[in-house]
Amino acid sequence: MSLQPAVVFPCHDPDGITLSWLETILPQLKSLFASAFVSVTESTVTAQVQRVARLQTEAFFSLSVAPHDAPVGVQFCDLYRRAANSCPADQVLHLCFPDRLVYALLGPQREAFCVDVKSVVDTPLLFQRSAAAWATHPRNYGVAEGLITQLGELILGRSLDFSWCHLALTAQQLREILPYVKAHDMAILCEMILALRQSLQARDVDWLAWEDPLVLRREPDQLKRERERSVAETKKRLGYVQSMLQVLFDFARQLEEEQ
Repeated sequence: MSLQPAVVFPCHDPDGITLSWLETILPQLKSLFASAFVSVTESTVTAQVQRVARLQTEAFFSLSVAPHDAPVGVQFCDLYRRAANSCPADQVLHLCFPDRLVYALLGPQREAFCVDVKSVVDTPLLFQRSAAAWATHPRNYGVAEGLITQLGELILGRSLDFSWCHLALTAQQLREILPYVKAHDMAILCEMILALRQSLQARDVDWLAWEDPLVLRREPDQLKRERERSVAETKKRLGYVQSMLQVLFDFARQLEEEQ
């Protein structure tokens, strides 16, 4: 009998919004996954003492605290390493983000999400935002991240979501690629895809639609207009896009040197 998968995600939530949703979806998480490996930032622990304490009482959760001075890439890698080293080699790990989980389990594509999680056999498998899912996001999100996808397609000949939201792979596969993940920022997501490129499969899904309106309890069209008009939001997106583009440029240069 195959092992039930585990779910792995970071949690930076000083306001407690996502943590409150996690309490809501806990029964559904337990029905889909054997356990959850979570890295909580120090600022979240300080601001949300009671909510974090409640999670710690749940045997389902394996919590660690990410030091406030650790770069986000280091935080993610520490979490992924802990999960990979704690699980049997063949156990499937679903690397994702808590707000995306909330949407997937409470949004209109809930059944499709559950089917997809349960049907994972061949890994690594990258779940990508479908055209329908992208259409729900603010336009500046898609334009910015589309730059990474387009450059990656020129280099690899495949259209991949390098700034991914959900990746399924075995503990052994995760252990094998972590030594190749060096970035200290969100570019680690891009590095992981490059490390898995030879065996990576991809599947477009609608359940990766934009999660913020549901999580923040906001009217979708109004929130979308606000984000599209926000210079700060566009700048935020371009910040991690720039790092990922550099990772791809460096990778392309390495390929040239090896030829």
